[in-house]
Amino acid sequence: MTRNHAHLAIGGTIAIDHVKTPHAEGADLLGGSAAYAALAASFHTRPVSLIGIVGRDFPAAHLEMLEGRGICLQGVERSPDESFTWSGEYHENMNERTTHRVGLNVLEGWKVKVPQSAKSAGIAVLANMSPDNQLEMLSQIEGAGGKGTFVIADTMDLWIKIANERLHQVLPQLDLLVLNEGEARELAGTSNLVRAGHTLLDKGPKHIVVKLGEFGAMLFSGGTAPHDGLFRCPAWPLDHVADPTGAGDTFLGAMAGFLAAQGAGPYGHDVLRRAIIHGSVLASFTCEAFSTRRLESLDDGELNERIDRFRRITEW
Repeated sequence: MTRNHAHLAIGGTIAIDHVKTPHAEGADLLGGSAAYAALAASFHTRPVSLIGIVGRDFPAAHLEMLEGRGICLQGVERSPDESFTWSGEYHENMNERTTHRVGLNVLEGWKVKVPQSAKSAGIAVLANMSPDNQLEMLSQIEGAGGKGTFVIADTMDLWIKIANERLHQVLPQLDLLVLNEGEARELAGTSNLVRAGHTLLDKGPKHIVVKLGEFGAMLFSGGTAPHDGLFRCPAWPLDHVADPTGAGDTFLGAMAGFLAAQGAGPYGHDVLRRAIIHGSVLASFTCEAFSTRRLESLDDGELNERIDRFRRITEW
């Protein structure tokens, strides 16, 4: 029997990126947490409702590509101001980068507006945006706060530093919090990742996923012993990284899309483990080309083949 997919709504930033690496450079690229996450989710479920804001200078081709991937743009506000932009440069090891310029532009004073069609979403993703924006989106999702919608959120070190109190208002409303290892340590106040995972669970989310970059990810769910509900997933071993921008957002969106394809939540530990595997594999493709270009050319056959190979190399 075919399972009905849960309606998926993803809110966050939609950006124009300018990226330089030791070997190449790209301008006017599609960027932003919500854009990457929505595109990644579309590999598992459609339609995906995208919620964000773009300016008058935003390339129409990017929006046309997203729409062609089954992404609903009713929640994408068009502003007469300039779009959110990010310019950065990656260093030789591709793990460190320097941000040269951030143009907030349309994000200054932006208030999240969830379209009527997305208010009853079965899964809501609060991609990387300010906790104020995340709370605005939560207030408009009818099933949030334990009323039936599975809520996933990402964050970043900036919000941990400058909006910690409001971030702590978001945490108890989450089913799943996704953040990288540095952010997990900072938010939990400990250098030990296992201890950090359990400390973050105590702040309210039902599940925690800590992204470890090229080393994979860890899942923490509630349990009576320190290693109950713990899962460690490696990353796909890449021999070349063209541009890691958006890999974490791809991971987030692929997880959400996979969960939506399973039907309505809540989702158990085993399903979350499989979602992490799909997120890790799809994120590896993002790193193979600038921006979303590799995801745009990726077909289901290539994706399924890598998932099968990933299964074989991690069996023991």
